[in-house]
Amino acid sequence: MENRISLDQVKWSKFKVSDIFTVENSKPYHKDRLEQYKYGVPYITRTSLNNGLEDTIKGSDFKFNKRDSISLGAENADFFYQPYNYIAGNKMYSISHPEINKSIGLFLVQAFRSSIKDCGFGYGKGLTGTRMKDRLVMLPIDSEGKPNWSFMEQYIKQEQKKAARKVIDYYEQKILETAFDLVGLENVEWREFPFNKIFRKIQRGKRLKKADHIDGYTPYISSTAMNNGLDGFIGNKDGVRKFSNNISIANSGSVGACFYHEYEYIASDHVTSLSIDNADKYIYLFMSTIVRRLEEKYSFNREINDKRIRQEKIILPVDENGNPHWEYMSQFMQNLEAEKVQEVLEHIYIYIG
Repeated sequence: MENRISLDQVKWSKFKVSDIFTVENSKPYHKDRLEQYKYGVPYITRTSLNNGLEDTIKGSDFKFNKRDSISLGAENADFFYQPYNYIAGNKMYSISHPEINKSIGLFLVQAFRSSIKDCGFGYGKGLTGTRMKDRLVMLPIDSEGKPNWSFMEQYIKQEQKKAARKVIDYYEQKILETAFDLVGLENVEWREFPFNKIFRKIQRGKRLKKADHIDGYTPYISSTAMNNGLDGFIGNKDGVRKFSNNISIANSGSVGACFYHEYEYIASDHVTSLSIDNADKYIYLFMSTIVRRLEEKYSFNREINDKRIRQEKIILPVDENGNPHWEYMSQFMQNLEAEKVQEVLEHIYIYIG
């Protein structure tokens, strides 16, 4: 049986927030003075919706709140983990600690919310940075009586995978049950094809050291299984490889992680881009689901190098002439999108990665 960790198997202790965390005022930016941009800087405000995200903003001459921190809105008295550098609206605060990453950040968000439950904070009694610093928060501790960061991280990862697996199992079974009825093809057949016969262009991204990244607005795709492969936004023009409207597959790191990108992006050398002639969005979404199965074959210690990927094979539905049934794939994904299945799965794959 799989060993599971539980909240009652560790000791807990109360900590004064200011003894452990840095709580800072965020520089306020007013929305009416900002320019919205689809791939811009996250603008976090006093909303309890959408992780506090109000909009994405054009520009780079801002005083940023650092990534891997927790945002606090005084008047809505709510907390959110922020994975990227961001700017904020009025009466916003940033809570930071060197140990915070995504999993620990999500654990702390719940701990902070529990610490102010039934305390009456909100509009009329804002949870200011000064008040937050004086709050006590219960945290798991290690053998030295210090916050047990490792436990927080492992617990969140465990619970995410548990919840994600339930949802994935449900929808994958639903896909199997409905696959042959979606476009009126009761006896659709499947056939194996070489990778290089399906993807007209197979090209790895280009190495770009972190120190050479220039701030900008172009998505930078790397070998992470989270956030559609997004590793940040950069402005480099030279020495990079740009792609758009295709899928990327991680050839190292989170090997096999595969995502569709309808926008222009820059690929790192840990990612290979795969392009198909005349494919629409839905064909690419279908293909990314199929290609993602390579995760089962490869691992961190066995990368998908250029030679291996060209020798791979892929099983696809075929038409009456034995060719890939592109119409079926496209309609299949459109029907799933209508049911919100793809949206659910994309979010769950992020959590389980």
